Amino acid sequence: MKKNPVHIILLLAILVGLAGFVYWFTTDPVKDLAVSVPGKDNRQKGNLIEEIIKIGEKFQLFGKASESSFVGTWPRFRGENFDNIVSEKQHLKDNWDAGEPEIKWSVELGEGHAGAAIYKGLVYVMDYDEESREDALRCFSLLDGKEIWRRSYGIHVKRNHGMSRTVPAVTDDYVVTIGPRCQVMCVDRKTGDYLWGIDMVKEYGSVIPQWYTAQCPLIDGNKVILAPAGSKLMIAVDLQTGEKIWECPNDLQYNMSHSSIMPMTLNGEKMYVYSANGGICGISASGDDEGTVRWYSNEWRFSVVAPSPLIFPDGRIFLTAGYGAGGMMIKVIPTGDSYQVDVLAEYKPKDGLACEQQTPVYYNGFVYGILPKDGGAYRNQLVCVSPDDVQKIRWTSGKVSRFGLGPYLIADGKMYILSDDGTLTMIKPDPNQYIQLAHKKLFDGHDAWAPLSISDGLLLLRDSKTMFCLDISE
Repeated sequence: MKKNPVHIILLLAILVGLAGFVYWFTTDPVKDLAVSVPGKDNRQKGNLIEEIIKIGEKFQLFGKASESSFVGTWPRFRGENFDNIVSEKQHLKDNWDAGEPEIKWSVELGEGHAGAAIYKGLVYVMDYDEESREDALRCFSLLDGKEIWRRSYGIHVKRNHGMSRTVPAVTDDYVVTIGPRCQVMCVDRKTGDYLWGIDMVKEYGSVIPQWYTAQCPLIDGNKVILAPAGSKLMIAVDLQTGEKIWECPNDLQYNMSHSSIMPMTLNGEKMYVYSANGGICGISASGDDEGTVRWYSNEWRFSVVAPSPLIFPDGRIFLTAGYGAGGMMIKVIPTGDSYQVDVLAEYKPKDGLACEQQTPVYYNGFVYGILPKDGGAYRNQLVCVSPDDVQKIRWTSGKVSRFGLGPYLIADGKMYILSDDGTLTMIKPDPNQYIQLAHKKLFDGHDAWAPLSISDGLLLLRDSKTMFCLDISE
């Protein structure tokens, strides 16, 4: 009898199914598997490819500085006294004729908002070279803008509304910088020789702020004061050696902001004040408790804080930020051996003085600042207030004089304000009215936000890609 192929296929399928059924019940499918144990998979710790950053590894010498008689300084962020007011005598013009002020020189920079420090005829700028992918401290001649030397190191920084945005701190012997990704470098001011470096991300677990760090280093005597805001909230480093002098634990769990540390003396005690992401604190700067938290307040809690604390002699501190934060006035009050912090005023940006990026200036008893874009009808205008009532606007620059996020400083009794598009305005800082002295479009700029610096009658300013030196002297 001839067999039906269909019957044969069906029979084979039944046999295979029975065999699989038997195998399923008689075989242990996990007998060769082991429990997963950390460290047993031969995987590298951290990222598979770890970036190696050798701070200060490269150096280029371009020539000698041109001879000059310059002796003035603008040695750090907000100047010698941390107030954005020139303490040295300057003889500056009261107005500008046609063609003035004169641009003496300009130099191309990497995209960013890093301001310059000036010291005895030399200019120091923290830059980023996109082509070579390097953070670079560049030294120029104030006289003619020629680059003298460059100390750099390889690091990958993606463009994010610019890259470098800090101001070096300079003394007669040293220059200290902080790069976009929180690498600290100290070099010899004259020769550019590398002395020491600290990677705050690697050593302290610092979280790099959005758009990179804008914290500027603070040199206080023989110490460099930094706020890693990681495992340590604040540290003091020996300026000459790079050795740690003290490290303040971050028990407050604050994160790094764009703000910079400001010194404060209250009740005879010196402190370092830091407006972090999470709150504001005062760290002891002397005595037996140096490096410890003396006071703090978590009432000031915003995720983007750029302006630094504006400190008044009586213990009041004005705080402000953008993105809807507005302003707050607090007062640090001595109570025996400790301090308490009272909130005197708190309001939205349309209800008083507030700033998004620049720190206001306290001059002759009054405060000047530019309102943010969410400042209501007065947005982007320069305003004046009394520290006794920061919600009462005394005057504004008006609808036709708006300045965006641009920087400003005071020198020789005059205030210089740079708008986003490269227009420089000179006013008389009068508490009773807005008095404009001069006004000129200097260049077709874009995002001209970097802090200004001035020395020997020469004003340094920049937009996102070019630095200019302007002669505003008599």
